Amino acid sequence: MIAFIYKQLSDQANQYLTANLPEGIQAVFRTSLKPDECYPAFMQADFILGNPPRGWFNTLPPQLKCWHLASAGFSEYEGMVAPVPVVNMGDFFARPCAETIVGGVLAFCRGIHTLTKLQSAKDWQGEKVRTSLRLLGDQQAIVLGAGAIGLHVKEMLQGFGCTVRMTARTNPAADIHSLEELMAALPQTTLLINTLPGSAGKYVSADMLNALPPQAIYASVGRGETTDEEALITALNNGKLAGAVLDVTEEEPLPVNSPLWDMDNVILTQHTGGGKADELTGIARQFISNLHHFLKKEPLENPVELSRGY
Repeated sequence: MIAFIYKQLSDQANQYLTANLPEGIQAVFRTSLKPDECYPAFMQADFILGNPPRGWFNTLPPQLKCWHLASAGFSEYEGMVAPVPVVNMGDFFARPCAETIVGGVLAFCRGIHTLTKLQSAKDWQGEKVRTSLRLLGDQQAIVLGAGAIGLHVKEMLQGFGCTVRMTARTNPAADIHSLEELMAALPQTTLLINTLPGSAGKYVSADMLNALPPQAIYASVGRGETTDEEALITALNNGKLAGAVLDVTEEEPLPVNSPLWDMDNVILTQHTGGGKADELTGIARQFISNLHHFLKKEPLENPVELSRGY
C-alpha cells in the first residue's frame, strides 16, 4: 500500500515517518518527485497526508482508504463530499495559535511593537511611549469561536485578569449565541479576538468593527477570509480602532502593496501562529497514529466532514 505524503516535511519528520510506517505501507514523498510525477503518484495512493489541490479530487484515487489533512482548518475543501474517512490535526495547533495571538495583543498593549521599531532606529522615546501603554488585564474581551483555539485564548486571557466572553451558535462553553447579542456587546468590548474557521465567511464585517469603541484592538488567528479586510483597513485608518494583531490575512503571502505592511498600529505575525520546533514531526506522528488506528479498525483521531466544514 502507498502513503502519498503531499505535505512538505523536514528531513527529521520524513525519517520518523519512514521508520514508523506500519508494515506493508510504503511512503512516496511529493518533495522527492518531479512536478509531472506528483499527480500520478497521488492517483496511486491508499493513504494521503497533506492538502493537495482541490481539483485533484475531481477523480479520486481508486484505492484511497483514508485522507489525513495536515491542517486544522480546511475551508479550501468546503462542500466536498469524501467517500473515505477524512481526519484533520484537531487541536494540535491550538495552544501555539493561542500563545501567538495573546502574545501579539500583549505586545500591542505594552508597546513592544513600537519599541522594537525605535530600537532599530536607535531612537530613545521611552518617556513618550510610557504614557501610551495599557494593561492586557484591563481589557474587556470577546473571543469569536469556542473551539480549541478559542478555549486556550480564554484561559490565557483570564490568567492576565481579563474579563472574557465567547461566541458560538450552540456550544455550551460560549456566553453569546447570536449575532444580535454580539452586536449589543461590542460597544463595551476593548479586545475582539477572531478564532473562527473559514466556513464563517466574512463574519467580521464593517458594521461589527464600527460597533467597537475606538480604543479597541482587533486580533485574528482563525482564517483570513473571515474578516472584511477592506473594512478593517478603513477602520484602522479612520481611528475607529486602536489597532490590529493579524496572524492571518485574506491573501497569503500578504501582497507587498497591502497597506497593512506600513501601519504603525498593526502587528503581522505572518501565519506563524501554529508553529513550534517539532511541528512537522508532530504531524508525521499523528499520521502514523491514525494509520495504526485504521489498520486495527479502531476509531480515528479527529474525524471531520468536509461537506459540513467541521
